[in-house]
Amino acid sequence: DASRQLVAPGLDDLGTFAIDKPAFHFGGITRAALVPDQSPALDHPARVRFAAQSGKPDLWVHPLAAATRGLEGVELAELALMRDAGAKAVSTGRRWIGDAGVMLRLLRYAAMLDLVVVTHAEDASLTGNAVATAGEMATRLGLPAAPAAAEALAGARDIALADLAGARLHLRQVTTRAALDLVRAAKDRGVRVTAGVTPAHFMLSDLELADFRTFARLSPPLRSESDRQAVIEAIADGTIDVIASGHDPRGPEDKRLPFADAEPGMAGAETLLPLTLGLVRDGHIDMARAFELIAGNPAALLGVQAGRLALGYEADIALVAPNRPWLVDSREMKASAGNTPFDRRPVEGRVTALFKGGTRVK
Repeated sequence: DASRQLVAPGLDDLGTFAIDKPAFHFGGITRAALVPDQSPALDHPARVRFAAQSGKPDLWVHPLAAATRGLEGVELAELALMRDAGAKAVSTGRRWIGDAGVMLRLLRYAAMLDLVVVTHAEDASLTGNAVATAGEMATRLGLPAAPAAAEALAGARDIALADLAGARLHLRQVTTRAALDLVRAAKDRGVRVTAGVTPAHFMLSDLELADFRTFARLSPPLRSESDRQAVIEAIADGTIDVIASGHDPRGPEDKRLPFADAEPGMAGAETLLPLTLGLVRDGHIDMARAFELIAGNPAALLGVQAGRLALGYEADIALVAPNRPWLVDSREMKASAGNTPFDRRPVEGRVTALFKGGTRVK
């Protein structure tokens, strides 16, 4: 019974670090693009093929092929063979390819294969071992920090190379005003670049670091309030194309450590929908735009017939109670770990039923 509920497309999550079915199904996710940062990396056709089969029948996993062997940024991986094995895009994973020559070869090769290149835009020569964004908060807390400009510098180079190669480039997380301005200008010039973000960077700023809570240890790190506002503006004006969960569940062995020693990442699958719907309630976007960001656009980037309720598309459907309130509780999450920076936050929007390919997910 869909009365007083929203009949919406199942969510397509572009860039998850783990396959976590209970969390995905709770959050209305029917397709997940798995980043290549696995153990071992998704840099071989057999690994890609295995990953592509791992969620069926009630979750489609779309592997992102490792751009280079071992994600080391040196030698290109077997992209054509991995595409044939089921890879829907190519990714640099958590890392940035520092060698411009390697990056240009990657973009040209991916363009020949009609695959989008998904990159992490942070200049590693500037970020080093930083765990925070340089500024007042990082200084007060004594945390290793890197300038926010590391993102714009990396993004500018990758955009220029994508333009040169005629390739499609997706910057997985764009979180600073300067980098968003670059993306906006590149789109105006006709460069085939798209941008993504996770809810953390439009909901939270680096003020969240004040109590050294490691659930707020993310990559890229939380930014200034000005950058957070810039992300919201970019979502509203179309500069940002995708909102993804960045789902990366981390247990106590990774998080119950001093802030600088903790691993980055958050369990984001369960909160992707309600936090995105918060943008609708706050008047930044409308409901149709919300589902473009979390379903239609990610599916289109991956080249799959999903993410929309339209003839010829997969019957991946979520029934959503958009105004149903609930409390995010790290102890009660369906994810394999409850490392959420939104713990104890009241939200609205809950999936009440989920269908994958027309079959109800139990």
